[in-house]
Amino acid sequence: MPFSTRISARLRTAVASVGAVAVLSACGTYGVDPGADGETGTVTYWLWESAQLPAYQQCANDFQVQNPDIDIQIEQFGWEDYWNKLFTGFVANSAPDVFADHTQRYGEFAERGLIVPIDEQVEAAGIDLGKYVEGTTDLWIGPDGKRYGLPKDFDTIGLFYNEAMTQEAGISRQDMETLTWNPQDGGTYEQVIAHLTVDQNGVRGDEPGFDKSRIRTYGLGLGSAGAPFGQVEWSYLAMTNGWSYADKAMWGTDFHYDDPKFKETYGWWRGLIDKGYMPPLAFTEGGAPDQQMQAGRYAIVSEGSWQTANYGNLQGVDLALAPTPIGPSGQRSAMQNSLADSISTSSQVKGAAWKWVEYLSSVECQSVVAQAGVVMPAIASTVETSKESLGRTGFDISAFTDQVEQGTTFPYPAVLNGAEFQSIMGSTMDNVMAFNTDLDAFDAANERVNALFTAPQE
Repeated sequence: MPFSTRISARLRTAVASVGAVAVLSACGTYGVDPGADGETGTVTYWLWESAQLPAYQQCANDFQVQNPDIDIQIEQFGWEDYWNKLFTGFVANSAPDVFADHTQRYGEFAERGLIVPIDEQVEAAGIDLGKYVEGTTDLWIGPDGKRYGLPKDFDTIGLFYNEAMTQEAGISRQDMETLTWNPQDGGTYEQVIAHLTVDQNGVRGDEPGFDKSRIRTYGLGLGSAGAPFGQVEWSYLAMTNGWSYADKAMWGTDFHYDDPKFKETYGWWRGLIDKGYMPPLAFTEGGAPDQQMQAGRYAIVSEGSWQTANYGNLQGVDLALAPTPIGPSGQRSAMQNSLADSISTSSQVKGAAWKWVEYLSSVECQSVVAQAGVVMPAIASTVETSKESLGRTGFDISAFTDQVEQGTTFPYPAVLNGAEFQSIMGSTMDNVMAFNTDLDAFDAANERVNALFTAPQE
């Protein structure tokens, strides 16, 4: 795809971030409708993932049988439209009663009073928070110490790889499952990536005569520059290199993108482009990583567990799954996130909305989700069912779940000022990754990000 299209995509992202700031600021300017506590009626529910829609529609059908005086109306939008519509809905007082929320967004919603805490409801209902997968419930305690959601699923990171390519290259499953990485020479991870890279003449990346200007298959795929948190791109490397995002795991105010540990990690990762082992950033406009895997253009991609069913459905390609590499810390690392459902402050039926949220996070609903084999539900007792369901894709998802059980995951770094944060770090990482600027650009960006938390807040 032409370079100009890539620029347009970046501009859309930047405009969307700036627009989000303006729209959310408008909420503060005009106030928030306090809504009402209606116990019956229609509850509108939004989510963004189309693959999950059938399971949640089944949950809605089951819920309505038990609650005939409540009608659940589900609407699904693609990721970008979803957030644009939600921001607009907050301003126009047309936000859904309940919506699937993300750890990157809810802190700002809570700070502006757009969603309601549910601590009293959780306590009154006697919900045992210990039934959820470890680490998931804490993600939904906001910067004010109040709870804004019950986890509905969880995810981590792993490596999908083309097993036909690894076998042809003499790389075994054990090799893939015991990869090591360091920012100096890349460890066995870089060795494997180099060996799986093949130019148009059939010469591998670690062989004499390799032509990095004419690549048939890149050893490691690229989806984006990964800003601001590099969830599937670079976080699993940086966190094994003695780096942390901020002074606190969540709601940090002093960020560390200027840390040499981060810059050497990012520099190693970017350096794969210069070596010809990973495509340039412009290449990412030519198709999503799953499409490139199916086309044989990528041998390995680092991806989230939520993509398991998608990769499992790819036709004509033989894929397998491995855990992230062991880094300088001597351990693996993977970001762990969890989605939840939030209740809009402006809802006129918050009583009914809570009943729906409670049901969404129940064993009954999450068992339905587990059997659907799309994502891993957050209730621990449903994980085995989820493993079996996702196992139908042919993948051994222990590459994801083992890290949770072994305590090598780290939480998604929820932040305030998310839209501004995204705008600053997104543009910086795009420019660094495109070789438009050097790694020292992270110093200035880090200053700008930290200034967000020292400047007077409205």
